[in-house]
Amino acid sequence: MNTILIVDDDKEIRKLLKLLLNNANYDAVETENGEEAVSLLRNEQERASISLVLLDVSLPGMNGFETGSEIRTFSNIPILYLTAHGEEYDKILGFASGGDDYIVKPFATSELLARIGALLRRYYLYGADEGASRKKIISIGELRIDEDACKVTVAGLEKKLTAKEYEILLLLCRTQGKVFSADSIYDSVWGEYGGESAANVVMVHIRKIREKIERNPQQPDYIKTVWGMGYKIDY
Repeated sequence: MNTILIVDDDKEIRKLLKLLLNNANYDAVETENGEEAVSLLRNEQERASISLVLLDVSLPGMNGFETGSEIRTFSNIPILYLTAHGEEYDKILGFASGGDDYIVKPFATSELLARIGALLRRYYLYGADEGASRKKIISIGELRIDEDACKVTVAGLEKKLTAKEYEILLLLCRTQGKVFSADSIYDSVWGEYGGESAANVVMVHIRKIREKIERNPQQPDYIKTVWGMGYKIDY
């Protein structure tokens, strides 16, 4: 079970967030200021148990942006800023200080949970092993992905994919055999909640990828549909 660190000086908000997260099958731990959060995360054993940080911007002492910047000096853990300010300048500050996403209060609980889910999926697929080198060549059957060159070949022939097609294929290939729902693919690749249109958007992209990499797109060798669940690479 993923554990989320809540950093907020308002006890009632921490209580509400913890209840929300627990109901969504997340564990939660709390700190009331940035200094406590940084201290907790500097401990390697404690940090290993935390999957994401919900970080309020308006904190006493070290504010949220300063806290995020400090965390980024030693960890790539996902940071989701919570703030009452939605101005463009505040968003720029948030991303510049190491934030991965930004949500403005008041927010719908469904949106918060969708953003948390998307950040966690991207983290585990692209950056969970801090300092570890990632495999640069993926080979599955005759399909080959060169991550350094962003190049896809099948039986030695290069296939021209769009950026989103490439990201979807890479997402599936890195976790061969794992089933991803259309919503989770959209969240991970587009970096936002897709809503009702996500399934159709992903379906169209999957069809185009199959047309480019499969010998017979109607009977694919690589991207398989798991009916009622989503898609996976299974060769």
